[in-house]
Amino acid sequence: MARAVGANVRRKDGDAKVTGAAKYIDDLTFPGMLFGATIRSTVPRAEITARHLDLSPAFIVADYRDIPGQNYVALIDPDQPCLAEREVRHVAEPILLVAHADRRQLFGVETRVRFEYRELAPTCDPEASAVCFKQIAIDKGDIDRGFRDADFVIEGEYRTGHQEQLYIETNGVIAVPGSGQITVYGSLQCPYYVHKALVVLTGLAPERVRVI
Repeated sequence: MARAVGANVRRKDGDAKVTGAAKYIDDLTFPGMLFGATIRSTVPRAEITARHLDLSPAFIVADYRDIPGQNYVALIDPDQPCLAEREVRHVAEPILLVAHADRRQLFGVETRVRFEYRELAPTCDPEASAVCFKQIAIDKGDIDRGFRDADFVIEGEYRTGHQEQLYIETNGVIAVPGSGQITVYGSLQCPYYVHKALVVLTGLAPERVRVI
């Protein structure tokens, strides 16, 4: 039996990547494919009071009412809508999806969609927020005795900035619908998070959703 520990393991996609043969999202095409764009909010927090679309009938427009399942991104807590309904809570929050058979028709499409807002005060200071994203407590042993017997007790507050890895291609996805099922190709690192979210959004059984 060959040993794996301590040995170089040949990457499954290595040859295709180094030879330039690997297919990325922009290299893939499917019959009847539509191209999509996301229309996002331009204010940090507001109530959406009206929308105005200057689009021809050749465009397909979808909002939260077109989501067949539940309108939230299933990740940690169900508190992030996939498409904003009546309120936006951050700049660039997705509100509408727009599609067209001609990719060029989507260039500048956001200038032909206008929202009316009743602006609300955003919460920009984490300490002023009543929402805690996640709290974890690890308690072992006699905590009170530990503090009482300690020679020193050091308390501190630590902050770190947001970090994101660098993808080698622009993020993109292609959704291919089938009969009661869907296959999604994407430039993504972990298909399991995407699969979990799609099951909730589409309302399909897990085995009817495939992520590549």
